[in-house]
Amino acid sequence: MQKFKAYRTFQDDKDVSSRFVEMTLDELDPGDVVVKTKYSTINYKDALSYKGAGKIMRKYPTVGGIDMAGTVDTSSDPRFKHGDKVIVHAYDLGVAHDGGYSEYVRVPGDWVVKRSPNMTAFEAMTLGTAGFTAAQAIELMQHNGLTPRSGPVIVSGATGGVGSVAIDILAKLGYHVVALTGKEKESDYLRSIGAAEVVLRQSLDLTKIRPLEKATWAGAVDNLGGDVLAWMLANMKQGGTVASVGLAADTRLTTTVMPFILRGVQLLGVNSSECPMPLRQKLWDRLANEWRPTRVQSKVVTIDFADLPTHFDAFLKGMVRGRTVVRVGADTVGL
Repeated sequence: MQKFKAYRTFQDDKDVSSRFVEMTLDELDPGDVVVKTKYSTINYKDALSYKGAGKIMRKYPTVGGIDMAGTVDTSSDPRFKHGDKVIVHAYDLGVAHDGGYSEYVRVPGDWVVKRSPNMTAFEAMTLGTAGFTAAQAIELMQHNGLTPRSGPVIVSGATGGVGSVAIDILAKLGYHVVALTGKEKESDYLRSIGAAEVVLRQSLDLTKIRPLEKATWAGAVDNLGGDVLAWMLANMKQGGTVASVGLAADTRLTTTVMPFILRGVQLLGVNSSECPMPLRQKLWDRLANEWRPTRVQSKVVTIDFADLPTHFDAFLKGMVRGRTVVRVGADTVGL
């Protein structure tokens, strides 16, 4: 039986560690569709998983990698056939079901997104889960009334994967985007992907946030949580929308009801893991066409599968900007 390479995470007593192993299809978690992986990515969630930090994985052993793009190898699901170009991300992938850090992935057909002919596997993973989350946040904000005429939109965690793609898409759609970052040296990068302004997090006094501050932002995409999210809420304009997508700084939120009842601010939770498939497919089609982020794709870092383990710590230390794509299998132009 054919063997292939996978990067699998194990738990021995209380110690969690990851390593490359050889596997067969029969050893993968069950599913209706087998996909040959071309590319995966590194997300913050992946970095937390590989040594057990954050208790992201719910079963051991599990192949890591919460997203992947490739082509269908075999399928018992009539919706998919050999050679179909697809994307798989979220649900339990890389968390409680063998994920994208493998030359082959086997998953339920209900998890599989058909990839637009206008999007290669590489382009899909320059976005990955982070890019999809950014698109879902923007979709929710626009559904709740945000338009370019509403006013400026601020994005925290701006140099990260979600933040970078959010800036690119918002700028493409005509929004005045303000990047909030703690990394002054990345100001030029943030402007190059579409930020009209850059605000340094160090310039904010997060120890004295009043219930309502100056009404400044029409929209906000927050990757941090904690005091930054509280500051954003206090500074929102009337009817402003805030998409909460991450907790890189803090899971807690200390605020008041004032922004909600006096300014009608809307706090929108973004859960890309459980996004319904019709919306999931719609957003990926948009990302391949009218919402295609053109700036961040040219700035990704691409690494070989063998080098994967050496890149996780940089994510945990906040030393990474933009997207990191993992070349798992041989790619062919146009696929």
